[in-house]
Order: sequence, then C-alpha cells, then structure tokens
Amino acid sequence: MSLAMTKQEREAFLAEVHVGIISIPEPGRGPLTVPIWYSYDPGRELRVVTGRTSRKGQLLERAGRFSLCAQTETPPYKYVSVEGPIVAIEVADLERDVRPLARRYLGSEMGDQYVETTRGEFDRVENVLVRMRPERWLTVDYAKQ
Repeated sequence: MSLAMTKQEREAFLAEVHVGIISIPEPGRGPLTVPIWYSYDPGRELRVVTGRTSRKGQLLERAGRFSLCAQTETPPYKYVSVEGPIVAIEVADLERDVRPLARRYLGSEMGDQYVETTRGEFDRVENVLVRMRPERWLTVDYAKQ
C-alpha cells in the first residue's frame, strides 16, 4: 500500500497549523532552511510574511521559488513537502496578513498580544507577503502502513 497522501489529504494537512520549514536556494551555498509561519487554503496559494531586506526576503526575491515542508512531531508521522514559483511579493498589511497569521499560530488573545508588542518593529521594517503557487508535492502518511 502506498504511504502517499491523496490530493485532498495533502491539501487538508498543509492547511492545518504546523510550523513550516522553508528552503530557499542560495547561490554558492546550501539552501537557506529555517522555520516559518505560513498559511494555506486548499487549492490556493501558500503565503508567508518576512522582512523584505532580511536574508530570507532577499533570497526569495532572487530565487523566485521556494520549498516548504510541514510535518507532525509524533507518530504516526506525516509530512507534506511542497515546491513552486513565487507568484507575487507585495507589501504586507498588519491587519490583512500579520494578525491572522499570529492568531493562527498563537490563538486570538496571544496573537493580538504578539501583534501589539511587535507593532513598532512592523512599522520600522518593510515586511512583504510572499505568495507561492504549489507545483510539486511530496507526501508520506505512516498511518497508512
């Protein structure tokens, strides 16, 4: 039996709350691979927010594509790895992009608190919303064994 997820299973899994591991090509080095908050709705684009002038932001603009892996931390293990082109990089909006992401990962109360305590940094650093269209998927669901 295959351990691969169906299209519906993989999209539902990616839409769940997981800390993603983003991997971005970097010329002359291995890829930059770091944890990141993300959002995804099945059948739509994957979205991340980062500082435009950060190493991550600069590499995303240069590479034009990235990979992201989301996984469970307890058995039976599952993961979804997705890769694709960046379809847009635009100025991030605190209310449209950052607050929903903070609430997704921290809950309403703590998410709002996070936004308020980091508002000064958001105003000081240009953050961008990066939208990626998933093209290639790798999946495993060990519960299917």
